[in-house]
Amino acid sequence: MTGLPRPAMTPVAERPPEMVELEIPHHRPFICRLVVSPAELGEVVDHVSNVEYVRWLDRAAELHADSLGYTRAFMIERGWMWFVGRHEIDYRAECWLGDEILLATWVRDMGRIKSWRDTVAWRPADGTVVMRASTLWVFVDLATRRPQRISADVAARFDPLIPREGAPCGSG
Repeated sequence: MTGLPRPAMTPVAERPPEMVELEIPHHRPFICRLVVSPAELGEVVDHVSNVEYVRWLDRAAELHADSLGYTRAFMIERGWMWFVGRHEIDYRAECWLGDEILLATWVRDMGRIKSWRDTVAWRPADGTVVMRASTLWVFVDLATRRPQRISADVAARFDPLIPREGAPCGSG
């Protein structure tokens, strides 16, 4: 999304206590925080626009990959990138200006060329889950713009909830 600033999200080092009740199956999800800004509000209704939720998903995935050493610059140098194949989003509640939102994201599974990532966003002030989402990411060769095989090293580093076939449980 050229020209649009990335959502102002920051990684959270410690697992918030309210996560116990959020039904997050991964033992080590990546967590980040944001505060809703005026730029994230819709033009017609004064709440967060659905387009922003998609931007949040992308940014949380980017920050998670960055934390593992897979920055976008690193991937471009190697000629590959993750592309979105599909988003499935369940909007559960509205978010308003100034709301603090936490997002937990994790890789559910890692196939040969595709990976499902799950994300839960909630408002810690009242414990309300505002969104649950699943994104299908496709690993793409930038020269050919075609899917390419995900190496075992890349797959293990993302610590998928469901280990890749043939990988030891708990790898990564």
